[in-house]
Amino acid sequence: MRAVVQRVSSAKVTVEQAVVGELREEGLLALVGVTHTDGKEEARRLAAKLWNLRLLRDERSCAELGAPLLVVSQFTLYGDARKGRRPTWHAAAPGPVAEPMVEQVVTELEQLGARVETGAFGAQMSVSLTNEGPMTLLLEV
Repeated sequence: MRAVVQRVSSAKVTVEQAVVGELREEGLLALVGVTHTDGKEEARRLAAKLWNLRLLRDERSCAELGAPLLVVSQFTLYGDARKGRRPTWHAAAPGPVAEPMVEQVVTELEQLGARVETGAFGAQMSVSLTNEGPMTLLLEV
């Protein structure tokens, strides 16, 4: 499982002009990609890492500040563009595998006490954000 994590002061996901997930305060935006071998253990580890990662102000975590997270599925994190001009998506898990894993990350975060907003799996989403810092990390569990 991979995630691109950004510290944001605001972020939102829009699908067909309707906002489906939004942060209006400091928190983390996590773009999450799933590969074929990912399971509940990877989802649990990613959720724990996101919840406790000290990326927010004064080197504090979402757990410490009670800050929200916006989790958005992003299969393109497993794209491979090493050859040619067209990326391949062979390493990305198909929707029926990936969707429950992204949902598992959200469930694990909620069980830790997080306030979580989400995108819409498989939809054409517009993601807008204000990246603070800028602070962006790539995580792999």
